[in-house]
Amino acid sequence: MIKNFIKKYFESFSFFYSYLGYKVFVIFALNILVGVLDGLGLTMFLPLLQLVSDSSEIDPEKLGKMAFIVEFITDLGLPLNLGSVLLFMVIFFFGKALTQYLAGIYRVSVREGFVKRLRTTNVRRLSKLAYKYFVTSDVGRIQNTLTGEVDRVAASFQTYFKTIEAFVLVVVYMAFAFSIDPEFAVLVTIGGILTNFLYKHLYRNTRGFSRTLTGENNIFQSLIIQNVANYKYLKATGSLERYGDKLNKSIDRIQETNTKIGRLESLLYAGREPILILVVVCVIFIQTSVLGSELGPILMSLLFFYRALTYLMQMQTNWNKFLAVSGSLENMVSFGKELAGNKEPSGAGELKDEIEKLELHDISFYYDETPVLKKISLTIAKNETVAFVGESGSGKTTIVNIVCGLLPVDKGSYLINGNNIEDIDKSDLQKRIGYITQDPVIFNDTLYNNVTFWSERTKENEEKFWKAVKQAAIVDYIKELPEKEDAVLGNNGINLSGGQRQRISIARELFKQVEILILDEATSALDSETEKAIQHNIDQLKGDYTMLIVAHRISTIKNADRIVVMKNGKISNIGSFSNLVEESKYFQKLVELQEI
Repeated sequence: MIKNFIKKYFESFSFFYSYLGYKVFVIFALNILVGVLDGLGLTMFLPLLQLVSDSSEIDPEKLGKMAFIVEFITDLGLPLNLGSVLLFMVIFFFGKALTQYLAGIYRVSVREGFVKRLRTTNVRRLSKLAYKYFVTSDVGRIQNTLTGEVDRVAASFQTYFKTIEAFVLVVVYMAFAFSIDPEFAVLVTIGGILTNFLYKHLYRNTRGFSRTLTGENNIFQSLIIQNVANYKYLKATGSLERYGDKLNKSIDRIQETNTKIGRLESLLYAGREPILILVVVCVIFIQTSVLGSELGPILMSLLFFYRALTYLMQMQTNWNKFLAVSGSLENMVSFGKELAGNKEPSGAGELKDEIEKLELHDISFYYDETPVLKKISLTIAKNETVAFVGESGSGKTTIVNIVCGLLPVDKGSYLINGNNIEDIDKSDLQKRIGYITQDPVIFNDTLYNNVTFWSERTKENEEKFWKAVKQAAIVDYIKELPEKEDAVLGNNGINLSGGQRQRISIARELFKQVEILILDEATSALDSETEKAIQHNIDQLKGDYTMLIVAHRISTIKNADRIVVMKNGKISNIGSFSNLVEESKYFQKLVELQEI
């Protein structure tokens, strides 16, 4: 029990200290000061009892080790009477109240700063996470950890430091009690040990339920994400109700676990006072009947004892509340380590010049032990349009993901202007890349913000905006809208056609003034007429950008400078459209099937 408590305490302390530093010790110091001032205030009852009992002067010898208080009063030149005793009692308790107020403000400030840093640290780590690791991660866990788990970790911060505060006050009151009556301190220690044995089983169960709750919350978040992402399909196929049953079962499991935790907390809270009274009664009986103590010391011992045991019960209750959310803290710690341990490796070299040449030399790429690309060699010149065709799983998209720095090279080398990508800051490269996919990214914001990616609305940016939308051939649509560029597009562009979403996506990349434009199945989900219009827009951009096009439809890549035919992770043929029609049987078959 004690070993597990110490281990859990120091693991949690290490985590909080990594974010708070010296502020942890400031909180401890303020807690100690509160306890000392409260103890000194309570100690003033000793001379007060002497004055009340016999109306004579205060006898410092009867105060034992606490006589230094009255000696301090006399050293100030004040008389030892009722007035001076009451004055210092007021000073100590007001000092305690002021310190508590300052400690409360400081604790809130530290907590909010902790939560802010926790969120910003995880967001920063997520933005630097290796894409290869991200695609194999549990999206539900990522969302739950970045949202709901942060609130639960904030609650763990609150209960952890309340536990520490209560522990500090227990130590302080026991120190005062020991100064008055050492036998009393022994009784408090025995009482505390006995109550800890009573709570041992509750602590273990609470910690287990907390871990279960974190796992269930991760599952629920994953189900919600999938429900939103696949809503159209679920709705169209009448599957929402069946999927809703799956969600409801997850909700039931969360409710059941929360209920179990709540019952344990209620048991702790309800049992606190009876146990406290039982120990108080036992102590009074032992001190009066067995030890034969006088009334004054007994009353003071009882007062300090009651204070100490009250905070001991609070410490146990708060510790159990901490354990109730400790699963979230464990998850946050492991999540942070995973993000930090799977950070995208990046060189420090700055990519200063324009990208003149991209070179892949004998590159290979694996997912776990499965080879995806095998010894690929390819050179792409500035403003060249290169298309990739091949069966699904042949490695087309993997190549463009390597080119834009999303995936690392397992074997071989990838050079940009003759420099190895491992020596280049990948963010420099990726800021020069425009990426357009089959499913255009549309944010629930205005058309202007979608294209400019929330750039400041200056005259220069507005000119860039209209130039980009003109290049993407969507100016006429924008001018027909009542709110023009300020029109809100809705969730994932729900009010737009596929072609409009695709044009907006293209305009966004052109607004960035990129050098490399990647189109990954960009027109495969469009009807033939819209596809031709988008293709015409793309053809007009040919020669102005280095373009990499992944396509199944051969008609979209007829005008490419070179077409790379992929098969089983290898390049089987490279050439122009006309050359491949003559040289590649696979390409000939594609052309015939698509009636080009």
